[in-house]
Amino acid sequence: MNTNAVSNSLKFLVNVSKFQSILARKLDGCLGGLGFSEFIILYALSQAPEQKLRRVDLADKIGLTASGVTRLLVPMEKIGLVKRDLNENDARVRYVMLSPGGRNKLIEALERAELFVSDNMPADKAARITKFNDLITEFNQIFK
Repeated sequence: MNTNAVSNSLKFLVNVSKFQSILARKLDGCLGGLGFSEFIILYALSQAPEQKLRRVDLADKIGLTASGVTRLLVPMEKIGLVKRDLNENDARVRYVMLSPGGRNKLIEALERAELFVSDNMPADKAARITKFNDLITEFNQIFK
């Protein structure tokens, strides 16, 4: 197959992957000590009911495997960004929960992320960003 003859859909996926990598690298340096992956975890927990999720549900929400999430959570728990919580009805079920320290760190990181966005995302592209966000949301459902 001629590598120059790939479909626009495949080029789109490659470009989305490249954009995500570049974005993660840029944000890693401006989130006040949080990496982009940690930021995404804290944000997902902040949006969950009672600010807690089962690890497998957290993995599903952020697009990682359960083992990948576990690897990220271990150091986050050690430094007090998240904590474990048990299910009162089923001792086998464990939750990961946003800690007060994690919530404070997330608030700081959100402020820094909003500054990054305002500095780097042109305001005249707001309508296109909204459409792209809708498209990515649709793809998240398709590829889930």
